[in-house]
Amino acid sequence: MNQELMKIHEQAMEKLKPVFREMEDISLKNTQKVLEAFRKHQLSFFHFAASNGYGYDDAGREKLEEIWADVFHAEAALVRPQFVSGTHALATVLLALLRPGDTLVAAVGTPYDTLQSVIGISGDAPNNLISRGVHYREAALVDGHYSLDNIRKAVTPDTRLVQIQRSRGYMDRDSLFPEDIRRIVAAVKEINPEIICFVDNCYGEFTGLEEPIELGADITAGSLIKNAGGGFAPTGGYITGRKDLVNLCAQEMTAPGLGGEMGSYAAGYRSFFEGLFMAPHVTRQAVMTAEYAGTVFDLLHFKVSPAPGHLRTDLITAIELGSEENMRLFGEAIQSWSPVDSYVQPVPGPMPGYTDPILMAAGTFVQGSTIELSADGPVRPPYTMYLQGALTFEHGMLAVLGAAEKILKAKNSK
Repeated sequence: MNQELMKIHEQAMEKLKPVFREMEDISLKNTQKVLEAFRKHQLSFFHFAASNGYGYDDAGREKLEEIWADVFHAEAALVRPQFVSGTHALATVLLALLRPGDTLVAAVGTPYDTLQSVIGISGDAPNNLISRGVHYREAALVDGHYSLDNIRKAVTPDTRLVQIQRSRGYMDRDSLFPEDIRRIVAAVKEINPEIICFVDNCYGEFTGLEEPIELGADITAGSLIKNAGGGFAPTGGYITGRKDLVNLCAQEMTAPGLGGEMGSYAAGYRSFFEGLFMAPHVTRQAVMTAEYAGTVFDLLHFKVSPAPGHLRTDLITAIELGSEENMRLFGEAIQSWSPVDSYVQPVPGPMPGYTDPILMAAGTFVQGSTIELSADGPVRPPYTMYLQGALTFEHGMLAVLGAAEKILKAKNSK
């Protein structure tokens, strides 16, 4: 590491001390919450056992969902390896709860790219919601922030469901803190308390002390290869919230009449329990890495979001790199500092659900896992890379410094 970068590293670590202490406190309290749920529900070794076939009376599956509901302060949970992604879990909620003639409102601008295909506002995917007769409206952002006034204009008393996306995705907007979710839900419920408030919780679990159901949401969903799986879950997603709504989602996921009573997993459930147990600590490692990355690149005079020096509500740091070359160099560095496929050179390419080529750097133990260190972004101005994850802060720090060094070296060689 050259002297310039060493000085920036030292400045960053000094600036980060106060917020790192706050992150440590959040991790401790969330670890206590998870541990108390494990103890209360008497998790035992036999709950790790594999199951097969229909999965009737699967003790491991049932215990996992009992604990999950307790941790997230919900009436019921659907925690399944059969969900292929977070988008699959989110789509299951929307497909289960919306019928022809219903109105869906996105409360914080346009949803994440892959969910646009589910809704039908991008592409022409078969069986999207709009093609099924669901009406769609958005509450427009104002200068990158949600607007309660615009939400009140978009939501009417006969709205069926309001979708609240916690994380920014690839948008230039602020991710939502717990108090933001609480305000949005309260504004919607003032219009009609029967409107379903659905929070897309991807990247947000365990970054704070409250989860969406505690904030007034009716139902929430996310991925197990992000925060909530703790880096151990090999696949899967979850839905949790009101019992009646979760049951409808279970009927959609399996088949009407079967619901959540079926579903086996031949690999056993240990990785899901262990992942949930580790999730608060691993999430802390990831948010520390996000804050470190934002601080380092801010000191290098790149535009970063969120601004450094504050607590995080998700894992993502957006770094505006200004050119396709810098974007490529950043991706190459993150890939080269990965424990898996470090020799691979990432190149932009098409991905299902996205309109622009995506540059993705991810040398992860679980394919596509974004609780592990990865970086990606659509190749379009202003050439922003979205860094997320890190199972250990040490790994995150080394990779971020590697990316900074590669970009500085290219700049100084010109």
